[in-house]
Amino acid sequence: MVKVHCKDAIWNRPGLDRRTRSFLNLAMISALNRPHELKLHIRGAINNGLSKKEIQEVFLQVCIYCGVPAAIESFRIAREVFEEIAQNG
Repeated sequence: MVKVHCKDAIWNRPGLDRRTRSFLNLAMISALNRPHELKLHIRGAINNGLSKKEIQEVFLQVCIYCGVPAAIESFRIAREVFEEIAQNG
């Protein structure tokens, strides 16, 4: 319950819109190489208005600043999510 409350409190704070928070989350979760969390946040980022191109740009930044393995895994997961969305709507 505490986790849900904390997450809700952070996401609903003033100062950053959800789109910007999604940018940040994608970068951090990708840099930490957390594939299960990343899949969920890619979907959330799309729902918050990020384009495929913008998501790709986030992972390119991760590649340069955090390492190729984390970025490659992030691109792989994003491709899965994009394919699932294309198939299921």
